[in-house]
Amino acid sequence: MYAVMITLFAIVIVGYVAGKLGYMGGTFDKRLSKLVIDITCPSLILSSAMGGELPDRSLILPLLGISVLTYLVLTGLAMLLSRFVARRPEDVGVVAFAMIFGNVGFMGYPVVASIFGHQAVFYAAVLNVVNTFTVFTIGTVMVTGGEGPTREKFNRKVLYGTPMLSAYAAMLIVALGIEHIPAVVSQPLTMIGNITVPAALLIIGSSMSELSLRSLLGNMTVYVTTLLRLVVLPVGMYFLCLALGFDTFVTGINTVVIAMPVATYGTILCLRYGRDTTLMAEITFVTTLLSMVTIPLLVTLLR
Repeated sequence: MYAVMITLFAIVIVGYVAGKLGYMGGTFDKRLSKLVIDITCPSLILSSAMGGELPDRSLILPLLGISVLTYLVLTGLAMLLSRFVARRPEDVGVVAFAMIFGNVGFMGYPVVASIFGHQAVFYAAVLNVVNTFTVFTIGTVMVTGGEGPTREKFNRKVLYGTPMLSAYAAMLIVALGIEHIPAVVSQPLTMIGNITVPAALLIIGSSMSELSLRSLLGNMTVYVTTLLRLVVLPVGMYFLCLALGFDTFVTGINTVVIAMPVATYGTILCLRYGRDTTLMAEITFVTTLLSMVTIPLLVTLLR
């Protein structure tokens, strides 16, 4: 597990160096982020539901149920807490996004596999359906809906953009129990989807290259958000779900998934909608770094 965390963080560092050397940054990052959101990410989502024989289907509905509950609770708490944590009104949406959305698709899958086994990747993908929906609906509103110049209302087009269409299709595949997708369809989607992880992490690193060293070290807003993101909210949801009677295995996977560092989509959405990436990149950097310590500690709790 430590090897997985270090590997992913190393790609961020490569992106940082590439940004410093001029290989990335500016228009290139914006176009790459658009490619990730509109093409490679939807491919990753679809390919996650095309792994052949489906694992235990009886866990699918509990997983969807616990995921819906999780994001309802996290959204409510984030909207409340972010107003006290953010130093500026225009940062409220960014802080709320950081509290809610973890790096499920990029870091969650390999970490879940290392803890619960390869089959658990499918369960993480089921959880990621709800995460994807909320990232590109609630998350987009949070990133663009601050009190600054980029304020905009909810855009219905988000509901039928390629990320959401792929999420709908993945849910349909699961619901219908379609187990064997032709290789001519699944393999290209898998190959294109595999671009998502390194591309997104490189974008994060490149965005960090535009920050000063002092900025990367963060401030009180960054560290309070990090504490809530990596420790308080995951542990709180763990005990809440157990108290509500959810299966221990389902609760464990859900807890690990929401304990990931801040979703790379945060920076990508900031780039796409013209928001300042500074605070989002700072929180993403610090949570990614500290998650190499907090996730193993959390796994100890689960066991």
